[in-house]
Amino acid sequence: MAAYSGRGVHGQTVRLLGERLLSGGFGEGETIDLVALSEELDLSLTALREAIKVLAAKGLVGSRQKKGTFVRPRGDWNLLDPDVVRWRIAAGAGDVFFEELAELRDALEPAAARLAARRRGDTDVVELRAALADIAASVQGPAEAAVRADLRWHRALLDATHNELFTRTDVFFAAGLSERDRLVHGGAHDDPVPSHGAVTEAVIAKDPLAAESAMRSLLAQARADQLRVTEYDASEDRLERPQ
Repeated sequence: MAAYSGRGVHGQTVRLLGERLLSGGFGEGETIDLVALSEELDLSLTALREAIKVLAAKGLVGSRQKKGTFVRPRGDWNLLDPDVVRWRIAAGAGDVFFEELAELRDALEPAAARLAARRRGDTDVVELRAALADIAASVQGPAEAAVRADLRWHRALLDATHNELFTRTDVFFAAGLSERDRLVHGGAHDDPVPSHGAVTEAVIAKDPLAAESAMRSLLAQARADQLRVTEYDASEDRLERPQ
């Protein structure tokens, strides 16, 4: 599920429309007047329709004969799409999104760690250790390196369950975890190596209870890191706001 890579005016138009839609600028079921919108954006109808195609591919809009382009019901939106995740956060729903992501992780990842400890193979051990080494190497590096390393480790853990459905839950985490990591690793946060290392060692030792417990501790740290960053951002906003 790759992010849309469009750049230039086309990419800017897609992003602008996506953020407007996710912020409620277009209501569910609302017909979008493409002629009026093209005039507002000073954009040709052809260019606007190309941008609309990208939104349609993400389940955000549709078209009907005689009705034209309309906003699809929220239940049709691909909320796991990387761009939709970013637009949702940009639209001001970041706190809600990250809380939902944390709840999802609380439900799935301890069980994944427990199952991985029961079923991991030698190749899983190699990948988990390599991913943990990447995390350690990225601690003092740019946020993007930390994001890649963290995603590699979580994918390795899911793969170690040897349960195809668990492995596919990667789609739940990839986009959301990437944005969460960019937020957290862009500010003050605890060293992620000990918590990830504890899960890794428990999985390698084939100790399901220890793996589950270590994962719950990792998730508690993740919540604390995120809260620290969001509280700092809120305090900065208060300081910058005119009195």
